[in-house]
Amino acid sequence: MQPAIYILASHIRGTLYVGVTSNLIQRIWQHKNNLALGFTQKYGVHTLVYFELHATMVNAISREKQLKAGSRAKKVALIEELNPTWSDLYPGLL
Repeated sequence: MQPAIYILASHIRGTLYVGVTSNLIQRIWQHKNNLALGFTQKYGVHTLVYFELHATMVNAISREKQLKAGSRAKKVALIEELNPTWSDLYPGLL
């Protein structure tokens, strides 16, 4: 179990989704295969563009809330700081 927060995008500077999980690889696979019902399935938000690993789930949930409360501009800046091309980071996790 490795707590993590992640940001998915529909495309470069497209629709964003912020989530938290204890198993990043499994959760992103679920999103990519439309097994995570709801927002990401409805809007085609499947590209992993950012993630952070955390020591505890409490820390990860706190960070997720912080990101969700922040502006879209801050999320975009965070993504572009570490992933300026908005590449799909999922293959690198495997």
